[in-house]
Amino acid sequence: MKFFKSIPARGLIVFAHDIFMATVSFLGALYLRIGDEIFYYPTDVLLQGAGVFVAIAAGVFWYMDLYRGVWRYASLNDLLAITRSATLVILIFLLVMFTWTRLEDLPRSLPIINWGVLMALLGGPRFFYRLLKDRRFKLVFEDEGHRRIPVLLVGAGDESEQFIRAMERQSDGNYRAVGIIAERAARVGRNIHDVQVLGTTENLADIVDSLERSGQRPERLILTYHTMNGTKVRTLLDQAGALGMTLARLPKLTDFRSGVADETALEVKPIAVEDLLGRPQAALDRDAMERLIKGRRVLLTGAGGSIGSELARQISAFAPAELVLLDNSEFNLYSIDMDLSRHAPETPRRAVLADVRDRARLDELFADASPELVFHAAALKHVPMVEANVVEGARTNIQGTANVAECCVSSGVDAMVLISTDKAVNPTSIMGATKRVAESYCQALNLRRRGGEGTRFVTVRFGNVLGSTGSVVPLFETQLRAGGPLTVTHPDMTRYFMTVREAVELVLQASAFGTTTFKEDGKIFVLDMGEPVLILDLAKQMIRLAGLKPNDDIKIEFTGLRPGEKLFEEMFHGKEAPVPTACPGILLAAPRATGYDQLIETLLEIETVCDQGDVEETRATIIRAVPEFIGSDETAAIAATR
Repeated sequence: MKFFKSIPARGLIVFAHDIFMATVSFLGALYLRIGDEIFYYPTDVLLQGAGVFVAIAAGVFWYMDLYRGVWRYASLNDLLAITRSATLVILIFLLVMFTWTRLEDLPRSLPIINWGVLMALLGGPRFFYRLLKDRRFKLVFEDEGHRRIPVLLVGAGDESEQFIRAMERQSDGNYRAVGIIAERAARVGRNIHDVQVLGTTENLADIVDSLERSGQRPERLILTYHTMNGTKVRTLLDQAGALGMTLARLPKLTDFRSGVADETALEVKPIAVEDLLGRPQAALDRDAMERLIKGRRVLLTGAGGSIGSELARQISAFAPAELVLLDNSEFNLYSIDMDLSRHAPETPRRAVLADVRDRARLDELFADASPELVFHAAALKHVPMVEANVVEGARTNIQGTANVAECCVSSGVDAMVLISTDKAVNPTSIMGATKRVAESYCQALNLRRRGGEGTRFVTVRFGNVLGSTGSVVPLFETQLRAGGPLTVTHPDMTRYFMTVREAVELVLQASAFGTTTFKEDGKIFVLDMGEPVLILDLAKQMIRLAGLKPNDDIKIEFTGLRPGEKLFEEMFHGKEAPVPTACPGILLAAPRATGYDQLIETLLEIETVCDQGDVEETRATIIRAVPEFIGSDETAAIAATR
């Protein structure tokens, strides 16, 4: 009874079917071998042979779990399972009968014939059932009340095949594939489940025109190729818009394997901004990241911010001995702590509400936690906000960084990683200038080390992160929901963008490299951000992603550069010659360091004017500390010429 309870109800039916087919196969094979003589065959020999064969078959089918296959999805794997099972049955039957009767009572060729008949009787019904299920919807016209949207698939690979099969199986499916376009011409002219590969992405307009003439004009372009370059995705978005189609994408096949999506309830998703900016993923040395973090006590400042929270998630995946989360925002700290409690409950951690500007509080924390590795992501980063609150920007970005760095030195921390920004290069804002002073101080501390002893300081610089607080993408999304307009400061403004996941992965990669390569002392690690994006183009693309037309449905307004804002960002200063590294996606900026003693004087001067609350003197002191600072008048003049 336990055996039958372990098999689902449908499995029992399949198991009974297979045993019945085993019986039929034995008798059928014998008939094929001796013809009508079977009716005169000794009954005891017939029953003996059939009984042994069926008993062996039942045992093998149960052992091989043959009854667990879903007939609707019968595939090559099922055929292989049937082949293994049939072969095993025949071999065991031969051994048993030879030992028992020396096969004197049965034809010697019977096992060979029986193998083929058993294969046919086990496999035939399975594949016929799948054929019936897969094809039946093609034999039925669409219901009058249910119309399938004609779509054109981009990509002639596994994802397209999965989508077509899923739509065929759904009686109420929303989509009907009318064609496929490939990236490579080699696949043109072929078909996947009777859906033809009509051409490549280069002749999309001609393909749509041809389909329209045949009465099958697609209404949507569905991207199935998930590693497509962001430039190509942007081109497809523009082409789709010009042809009156929307652009969408399929979930990844990994979503099916992880249970996120149901193969038979497949739905397309909107193209995300990340898809437009996508580029090939850099090869990452995860072993080096694990060596950096595993078993070590890690402290993370700014843990509740956009970068900090993703750092916390990725650090926890590498099994630190303890992760200390520090933030001055109660809500942000609570949010990341709860997130880790769900997704990394095994990681020892503590949430500490503190401000990096409070040196005494930091001294207590470092003495208690004894961190071995510190990631400093705490900062004020919104350019206009810091421009309007100069003293607060200086206290957090300069004094806060100095406090953390000095605690690292006094506590014997192995390494500190400073998260910096492209706005520190030829800064036009106080925010950028404060980050440049922070960079300089960490560079000076790193160059001051003697004989490789003491805390190593690694600075990682990158551009804008998609979706981070205060960035342009969330602003555009809010403006779109409100019906517009989308506000762009200048038609020629460009920015570098990277997803937060990619940025943090490369930060960890650079940190692992920087803490083990002593010849890079004083150099800044710069993430390869790819090509800069024109903000005006980004605004138009986000409007199209919403299924609307720029300047017809949603207006775009130009508001002018805000205080401290750059027209375009730079990743390297003119005196920082970029140097490639052994890590793809990471470059080095040659040292452009200020002397340690000079920086100490500057920091003391900034601390004094901040304590006095003198905004203008604080601004002037910071600007004097950054000779390459570009004033607002110069920025406006540059913008006026473009």
